[in-house]
Amino acid sequence: MATKHEQILNYIDELSVGEKISVRQIAKALSVSEGTAYRAIKDAENKGYVSTIERVGTIRIERKKKENIEKLTYAEVVNIVDGQVLGGKAGLHKTLNRFVIGAMKLDAMMRYTGAGNLMIIGNRVRAHEHVLKAGAAVLITGGFDTDEHVKRLADNLQLPIISTSYDTFTVAAMINRAIFDQLIKKEIVLVEDVLTSLENTIFLRTTDTAAEWHKYNRETMHGRFPVVDVNMKVQGMITSKDIIGKPLDITIDKIMTKQPMTVSGKTSVASCSHMMVWEGIEVLPVVDETNHLEGIISRQDVLKALQMNQRQPQSGETIDDIVTNQLVLTKGKAKGEPITFTCEVTPQMTNHIGTISYGVFTTIVSEAANRILRGFKKGDLVVENMTIYFIKPVQMDSLIEIAPKILEVGRKFGKVDVEVFNQGVLVGKAMMMCQLIDRH
Repeated sequence: MATKHEQILNYIDELSVGEKISVRQIAKALSVSEGTAYRAIKDAENKGYVSTIERVGTIRIERKKKENIEKLTYAEVVNIVDGQVLGGKAGLHKTLNRFVIGAMKLDAMMRYTGAGNLMIIGNRVRAHEHVLKAGAAVLITGGFDTDEHVKRLADNLQLPIISTSYDTFTVAAMINRAIFDQLIKKEIVLVEDVLTSLENTIFLRTTDTAAEWHKYNRETMHGRFPVVDVNMKVQGMITSKDIIGKPLDITIDKIMTKQPMTVSGKTSVASCSHMMVWEGIEVLPVVDETNHLEGIISRQDVLKALQMNQRQPQSGETIDDIVTNQLVLTKGKAKGEPITFTCEVTPQMTNHIGTISYGVFTTIVSEAANRILRGFKKGDLVVENMTIYFIKPVQMDSLIEIAPKILEVGRKFGKVDVEVFNQGVLVGKAMMMCQLIDRH
């Protein structure tokens, strides 16, 4: 018999993609308390088939397949950029294939626009209309609105039109970062990716006898099995050590190891391997949030997964990577010479008035500090504190010079002063305190 929580999850899972959900509606439909409905909706959100969007509500979205994890839905984009949905709410569940920055003339822009795209663009109402007709959604930067007829068109086509207060570069960086985060998650193998599923798991019930253990032991040559109650909740583990010398008619609940260590499907395989090594465990039951058995994971499964993961290629390039790749070391190649980098300000690195974006400037000074500190300490750094001063705006196509200077460096921290010049004039300055992380 399924619990109320499970019944609600099944009900939500069977709703059509794009349908709105509310706590009150679920509570009324299934005759449960609003508290139970709320907890189940949050669980569905964690499982990836429900999304809650400010000023829109909670909607059923398409559950991602593992191989498509790097794709985002428009609903997720709204959350990422803290956006407001102006129209086309019915299409928020759709998945975007790629995003395009509309920093060009309309004719040129339309050559890059197609169905399933997201066009990031400023206050250009005519372009908003053309992009929607081409089958793409629209993300308006700078906090601008659009005309009512464009909103109606978005509703008719079920293509979202979203407004955000961030500039184009920051929005692109945020979306890129979200995709990159998901690529990283894809590279981290989880227990749910490699477990032996419940259909293929042999388990014993608390009411079974030791004779049942001997039967399964002969059939599988395995000696460790999870023990569950009538509701499929894990109650213990039974091993050959527990069975030795016990009569065949004794019930499993009297000899099993109670309250065994368990893992969830979202536990990383690396973390699972640590648990197994430290505790000397060969097999771990895999359970859900309510301790129901979902399968098992063995040491063999863990070793195989870790070996496979080492052969996986790295993937994903962020906007940060693209910007920092333009940093060129011009001075400091000789020992003792002050270090200076140069960087060209391209159109993609500017805000709506054509000057260098705050996000780009922050990325550049952070990378400059990172590179100079790497000369002293091998490893990564985390910026603990940063104070930035914009002294003068920097126009696109300018060549800026970045001069980082180490003020202090210790075993665990570094203090860096970064000055930025354009044609010899100081245009910006940053003071950074960084924590240094050694790679072992």
